[in-house]
Amino acid sequence: MASLPSEPGTGAAPPTTADLTARLDRIPVVTPQHHRWAWLLGSLFVFDLVDLNSFAFAAPALRAEWGLSIGAVGAITSAGFVGMFVGAIVGGRLSDRIGRRPVLIGAVFSYSLFSLLSAFAVGPWSLGILRVLTGFGLQAMTGVLLVWVSEMFPRAHRGRWQALLLAIGLAGVPIAAWAARLLVPLGEGGWRWIFVIGALGAIAGVIALKVLPESVRWRAAHGLTGGEDALVAKLEAQAEKRTGEPLPEPVAEKPVVAGKVGELLRGATLRKTIVAALACVFLILSFYGFSSWVPTLLVERGYTTAQSLTFSSILAIAAVPGALLAMPIIDRFERKTVIFGLQVAVAVLLLLFGLIPHSAAILICGFGAAMLMQTGVATLYTYIAEVFPLHLRGLGSGIANGSGRLAGVVGGLLVAGLYSGLGLPAVYVYLAIAALAMGLVMLLFGERTTNRRLEEIERA
Repeated sequence: MASLPSEPGTGAAPPTTADLTARLDRIPVVTPQHHRWAWLLGSLFVFDLVDLNSFAFAAPALRAEWGLSIGAVGAITSAGFVGMFVGAIVGGRLSDRIGRRPVLIGAVFSYSLFSLLSAFAVGPWSLGILRVLTGFGLQAMTGVLLVWVSEMFPRAHRGRWQALLLAIGLAGVPIAAWAARLLVPLGEGGWRWIFVIGALGAIAGVIALKVLPESVRWRAAHGLTGGEDALVAKLEAQAEKRTGEPLPEPVAEKPVVAGKVGELLRGATLRKTIVAALACVFLILSFYGFSSWVPTLLVERGYTTAQSLTFSSILAIAAVPGALLAMPIIDRFERKTVIFGLQVAVAVLLLLFGLIPHSAAILICGFGAAMLMQTGVATLYTYIAEVFPLHLRGLGSGIANGSGRLAGVVGGLLVAGLYSGLGLPAVYVYLAIAALAMGLVMLLFGERTTNRRLEEIERA
């Protein structure tokens, strides 16, 4: 059993990595301080999701205003994924080297700036370039935010709080959808205001500069001091006040020795990297193949632009309850098993959505698919932020997420090609196969992570 570190000013040695990690891991409840962080991080997620979905909802109007083909829409969609691929890896690696906090907040200002500039795009080429730059910031922020939560929230609750943060953030999807429904029909150029709304994330970024601390685990692992002991002591005091009982003695484990980047390509860590990357690839192919193309493909099925945006706006509402649906199950059952069950259901609903022509069936099946997809996203995001070693957690998560975003580059073009060559049914058969493949990869090869210490998972 490790004893509590001495108070500052006593002349004792500063707390070690093992001390601080053990003290974090003995906190059994989410404290008021965690709640304040959650609202801030959730607001950052809101504008991330507005930006991420803005082009999908603007695309029908852009097709009419700029005369874009389905192929051009696919190319611009893919451009955003190029930026997200680079942002995931570069942002993840930087967060391992210079810290989670500066990368997270810097990425917020980056995507806000380029979203604002997207409102002034003069053609498909300029918009495509700006979507690359916006995507860079979006994915850098998402990946690092999830890592930060995994390192700072209690292990028994980190899954449900990842899901709650995603649910808060997913309010950005209906915000983007309904903004498009209201603004696009106003006339030429109405779509530009959707990108302006996404740029408001900079406001939350300013607040984060003032109130969001660096990950205690990251600073302790790098031998940095400057308030970590006081912050952990504050969390401990709040936890004791909530439970009404003293906390158990912290149990320190021997710190895992930091390795080099090549560790991601060897042994058990290589397996974790491949599984996480494949899961993200199939997630993006199915998830964004569905959500990014719904407005455009509904127009191709004979609906007007206004009707298409109305349908899309209703489906977008499913995002928030979908993430919330993960909360009662994500920390109770093994994450990889939950993902498999969800993806089987999603595959069935995608087939029904694409093959049944009736409006009611489209709404019901589309709503169900969109909802369960978000439940799966919340669960997978939690899993990815848990499986990599601390010194490579940002990069490992970045490679996994980046692989998915790179797949999105191909996915946007693939949907356009399948539709043009084989018709609408082929698109939804492909999306269903991708959803099912994600579930099988996780079930057969995924790690057990539910309610395990990050250091225990790291040694597995």
